[in-house]
Amino acid sequence: MIITYQWITAALGILIAGIILFLVRRDHLHGPYAAWWLLVAIITIVLGIWPQLIDKLGYSFGVGYPPVLLLVLAQGMMLIKILTMDIERSRQERKLRRLAQHMAILESLIEEQNKAKQNSGNEV
Repeated sequence: MIITYQWITAALGILIAGIILFLVRRDHLHGPYAAWWLLVAIITIVLGIWPQLIDKLGYSFGVGYPPVLLLVLAQGMMLIKILTMDIERSRQERKLRRLAQHMAILESLIEEQNKAKQNSGNEV
């Protein structure tokens, strides 16, 4: 039996899926991120087993050399992933900034109360 690139690609997809499930189980990767990577693994498995799908899809879109379509789609998916990562990072930075501001306000209130207690203790 000759091992072709198809089976190597499918095995790679299965390996990616296994790693993702392991990371989710160990709580290193959470919901939406895991779903994204599982989608990548499934696409890798499907295209590994049936590579002619990309040829049919490419010809139906009028692409002269169908493997280019796969590269363009992969690049588009990476750009979408990077954009969603930046959006999430911005959201987390905004939340962290607000938490730091709330913490500073609470610390100043506690400091004021401590000063007020010291002043009232000195008056007696």
